[in-house]
Amino acid sequence: MPSVNFLYKKSYAVTDDIKIAIPTVREIIECEDEYYGSVFSLTAMPIDLMVQLDDIGIDFTKINDYELFLLMFSAVRESECAGLIFDGLNLQNFQTAMDENGRVILFDPETGIKIDRAIYQKIAWVLREIHGLKRNTSRPGNDEARRYMLERERIKMKRAARRKQKSYLESLIIALVNTEQFKYNYESVLDLTIYFLVFSFRIIRCIISLSLMRFLHHFPLNYD
Repeated sequence: MPSVNFLYKKSYAVTDDIKIAIPTVREIIECEDEYYGSVFSLTAMPIDLMVQLDDIGIDFTKINDYELFLLMFSAVRESECAGLIFDGLNLQNFQTAMDENGRVILFDPETGIKIDRAIYQKIAWVLREIHGLKRNTSRPGNDEARRYMLERERIKMKRAARRKQKSYLESLIIALVNTEQFKYNYESVLDLTIYFLVFSFRIIRCIISLSLMRFLHHFPLNYD
């Protein structure tokens, strides 16, 4: 199996016809909310949208990630940032159809391009790798736990709605530019790909944490 390399690429081929773009920070920052909303729609697990699914009468434990993707696809298709996710692929003509085995797929009748469950899972995997996201595999143990998770998530969402949301990218850029390990400034950082930015942050955070641990080992805090 060939090694996977995102660092020097502008896109990554999932199939011969479908490529996932790896945009620059400059491209994303112009439509950050919509971009990340689309990325979330393509990578979310049912548990990530448990409240929204419950509000439309769907038990999040009874739906899989591919079925959720089919529900969310129309929002991605209409997004003005779709071109920053799917490189050179027009989503407008994709519609649900049945393949030769009777399974639901997305299909473009003009080009013959299809997205089935296996292709979707590759798309989601690539997007998670590019953005440093983890697949949420948590599940409630029983129905009582499911109800508790829903109640707790509703409370968290209400609290979050009262807070003014900060720009994720802006916070990331400020944090990185103000570290000695990061060699880019507020202007040059804009031309880095999102993959480079996210993984630079993860590596630098590890370096700083390791340095702090070494410092505390040699100079332990004493509160006596």
